[in-house]
Amino acid sequence: MKDNKKKITAAVIIASVVLFIILFILPSCFYEVKEDEYACTARFSKIIRTVDEPGLYFKVPFIDSIRTFPKKTLFYDIPPSEVLTVDKKSMTVDSYILWRIDDPLKFFQSLTQISAAESRLYDITYNAFKTKMGVLDQDDIINMNPGAERNAIYDEIKSEVMSKTGVYGIQVVDVKLKRLDLPASNEESVYERMISERKREADKYTAEGERDAAYIKAEVDKTVNISLSDANAQAEQIRAEGEAEYMRLISEAYNTEDKRDFYEFQLALETLKTTFNGKDKTIILGADSPIAKALTNSAE
Repeated sequence: MKDNKKKITAAVIIASVVLFIILFILPSCFYEVKEDEYACTARFSKIIRTVDEPGLYFKVPFIDSIRTFPKKTLFYDIPPSEVLTVDKKSMTVDSYILWRIDDPLKFFQSLTQISAAESRLYDITYNAFKTKMGVLDQDDIINMNPGAERNAIYDEIKSEVMSKTGVYGIQVVDVKLKRLDLPASNEESVYERMISERKREADKYTAEGERDAAYIKAEVDKTVNISLSDANAQAEQIRAEGEAEYMRLISEAYNTEDKRDFYEFQLALETLKTTFNGKDKTIILGADSPIAKALTNSAE
């Protein structure tokens, strides 16, 4: 009887141990890695394994710990900060960074946490902006020049940041400038300078336009004058040719003395008709006047 009780007690203990192992120890022997994350297995604060493929993996329970880090590109909005240009003018830089972890082992060994990475990124980016802006005049940054010139400045800053983050297992995808503001004390003078530059540019375009307009007007006037001169010369030539043709035809039509006398008589009549077109007209003519001859011949 006592032996049976001992056997039952032993069986219960074994079953309890097995159940404990199944419920509490066995789940802690495995861990899941998701598709968008890295998993680092740490044993006594030392990384012994890094996994970047999704799936279920084994670990030693109560000894190994798992740290996961995101694979995706992260966005960090850097707090605005002030920098000085070489001409000692203050500017407020507001930017952001796109970054991701490309070496989880380096990241865990150097930074451990995302918040620590963001703090380091802030320091590196601020120093890059401060260094680059510190060798430029404010006029080199805020001006009417093509945007490509400023983009070249930002690309240099991005390259500087990227060169200093690799040791932390971080890859910087991009550094973008959201705003480049002026302190209130500088805004008015900069705006006045920008207005002056735009006015100077507008005056330049106006002067060039007036010069081109004057040139075009002069060319048009020249063309008109040449055209009128040519037209008048052509008209005079046509008129002279017409008169010459008229005289030739008259000469051919009255090529005998009788015809010429008749023509002169006809002209005298036309003149007489034109002269006596009203009342109480008095005209004094010489005896050899064609009109007198016409009147005399008419009276006869």
